[in-house]
This record gives sequence, structure tokens and C-alpha cells, in this order.
Amino acid sequence: MSVERFQVVLKLANIEDKDKVWFGRWLRRYAVFLRQPETELLQISQSGVKQFCRTLLARAVPAWQRLQAVRAIEFYRNEVLATAEPDLLEIRQILSRTADGERHAVSVVSPAEEAELIGVVNTNEPRWIQKMRAELRLMHYALSTETAYIGWVERFMRFVGSQELEQFGAPELKDFLTDLAVKGEVAASTQNQALSGVMFFYQRILGRELEFIDAVKAKRPQHLPLVMSRQEVQRMLRQLEGRDLLLALLLYGAGMRHKEVLRLRVKDVHFDTMQIMIRDGKGEKDRITMLPKTAGELMQRQLRAVRKLHEKDLEAGDGHVYLPYALAKKYPNADRELGWQFVFPSRQKSRDPRSGAIRRHHIHENNFPPIMKRALVAAGINQPATPHTLRHSFATHLLEDGYDIRTVQELLGHADVKTTMIYTHVLNKPGLAVRSPVDAMSQGWGNS
Repeated sequence: MSVERFQVVLKLANIEDKDKVWFGRWLRRYAVFLRQPETELLQISQSGVKQFCRTLLARAVPAWQRLQAVRAIEFYRNEVLATAEPDLLEIRQILSRTADGERHAVSVVSPAEEAELIGVVNTNEPRWIQKMRAELRLMHYALSTETAYIGWVERFMRFVGSQELEQFGAPELKDFLTDLAVKGEVAASTQNQALSGVMFFYQRILGRELEFIDAVKAKRPQHLPLVMSRQEVQRMLRQLEGRDLLLALLLYGAGMRHKEVLRLRVKDVHFDTMQIMIRDGKGEKDRITMLPKTAGELMQRQLRAVRKLHEKDLEAGDGHVYLPYALAKKYPNADRELGWQFVFPSRQKSRDPRSGAIRRHHIHENNFPPIMKRALVAAGINQPATPHTLRHSFATHLLEDGYDIRTVQELLGHADVKTTMIYTHVLNKPGLAVRSPVDAMSQGWGNS
């Protein structure tokens, strides 16, 4: 049963009105977490629900809301899947005790801690943007999410022709999302992001709840991923050297996402086991992948360069690096330790747009793509390949070598094996076993 059909079940259920509103929203958010289509039955497991709750905790969602989310999933399990498994009682009990503790706590965040969390906010921006930035930062949202959410609210304001959104609601938001799908022809993921951004503004800034929004959905394109052949990858790698070659080897040889490579810390590279620990990957999850033997010497050389640069920064009385807020508070001196430094540090220091602190961050995400493009041209490869293409190629080539799809799923960090299954379609090449009828003709076309 789809998430939308679940709304019908909720309306007929003998539960509180607020649960009828929120259970549907939590199920939709759970479906997004699972990366399952909302038209299919949702998969429910204890481990999946626990990971979902951890993700919500990382977003600073209060325990009582996490408990409500679990109750929604449990209701879906009972009424739609018609089963009592898996048992979620223990999870609910833990969240209930945590919620009680939060309610009786005098203060979760002190004013000084709150100011540090919020960081620098431009007072020349409209008041609503300042409030939204502060709320997003208090809830530990990524800077890219902060920028995107505010951008979508601004776009919604232009759509309705006013900055006073109190007078508008679900009908206008539904029209906006439909317009994005029909006229804007945006991707489904873009439309969902727009919905999340505007809903965040209404819920957290205006304190309003909007009823269920049934907008026209953007079509999900069914494109197969672009995959380079082994020969193409090899030719491209030969055009790179040093740091750029190492970066490409991690993308193709370890299947890491581009941002995961850029955010890699020294402490997460393990030469004894030839493994890389990927922290806070997509979906706020950790995973382990291999450190390619081919990249071992280059990695050693890169880490020596990082050490040398860090020692120079320390001598200058600096050497600080960004740490997530919780770690920075728990380990106040860790930001100057070598282990926390980025494997691919920027040559220049930069100002943190949130805290205002000047530190050495990792290289910018726009640094490698043009380098890779030049390498493709030099290798004579006429494909619109990107850093993510190397990750696609990693997965496809592993499957070609006979590795099982569950292993590939773990290495890629996919929550659902269905996401990994797209690479089996790339492997499905029936045309290679079929002889073209034109080849059966005796003429040598184009030879005369």
C-alpha cells in the first residue's frame, strides 16, 4: 500500500486527530529514509527503525517526536502489513524514558552554547531568513541544506507574490509544487526538497501545521547510470598524477562519493587493514570500504604532505580544523590534532560561513571536476563523465567480476538493495550475444 493510500486508512482509524495528521508525515519521511518508492509497501525491520531514529537524533529531533515516528511505523505495520513483527516495543520504551528526561530537564542548551551553535548571521538579511538560519543550525542541518531550504522559501514567496506567508497555506503550496513539476520540469528529488524547505518554514518559523498536500508529482527519470569501461578508466587515470590521481583512485577503487573523499580525515585511513572508514555518509551512516593497494603509496605520500602542512600551521599558532559541534564540545583540543585533519586540505585558509572562524578546510568540491574533464579529453574519451561516474563504474565492474550484489550494496552504502540493482541493468547486454543482420551480408560497407 502506498503512503498516499495510507492516508485513507488513517482517516478511518480510531486514533487522535493529531496522530492522523502526523502519522502520514512520518511514514512519508520513513519512505524517503528507506529510499523506497511511496507506491510500494514499506520494509520494516528493527535495525532499519533504529537507524531511522539515529538519523532523526542527528537532526536534533526531540525524543517525543522520534517516539511519534515509531508509533506511526508501528501503526503502519499493524494496519497495512497486518503483522506484529518486528517487535518495536523496546524502541518505544527507550524513547519514552528519553522523552520523560527531556521534559524534566531544566535546559538542554545554554544561551552561550546556543549562540555558538548558531554562529554568525547576517543582520542585513530579512528577519525571517535570520530566524530560519538560526533554527536550521540549532538542528544541525548541513550548510548546503540551509542554503537550499532558504532558496526554496524565497522562490515560494515569489510564486505567491508576497513575503507574508501567514496568509497562505496548503493550497498555494500545492500549486507551487505542481508548477515545479509541470512547468519547471524539475526532478522528483528537487520537488521533494522544495516541499521540505517550505514545510520547515511553516512548522518551525511560523509554528503552523499544513494539512496533507497531494500535488502533481515530478516524474522520476529512468536513466541508466553512465559507466566507463575498464580501458577508459585506465586511460583517464594515466592522465592524472599526485593528489588528483589519489582522489580518482578513491572514487573508482573504493566506490566513495565525491564529498566523502573530500571530507575524509587522516584518522579514518587504516593501512594495517587497508580499509577506509567513511563517517557520516549519505543518510548520516558510517561504513567501511577498501583502501586500494594501488593507492597505498600515494596515500602515504599525501599524508606526509598533510603532516608537514599541519606542523607549519601549528608553528604559526593555528592548525584548527572544523569539527561537528558535539565533537568540538566533547574534545575541545581535537581540532588541532593531526588525526582530525582533512586528507585533502585546501591550500588556502577560509572563513567558516557559520562560525566566522578562519580555518583550513578541505579542497572545494568544484576543484576536481574540471581536472577530470581535462583528463578525459586528453585520453580521447568523449563521454560526459563526472566524479560520480567513477563510483558507477566501480559498482558495475565489481558485479562483472562476480561479487554478489549485497557486498556491493554494503561497499556503496545503499540503504536498499533496489538502489544497487540499477547496476544489474547496466550489465544486461543482450545485444552482445545477437548478430546484427547487416553483418550477415557479404558486402564490406564503407570499405570501397
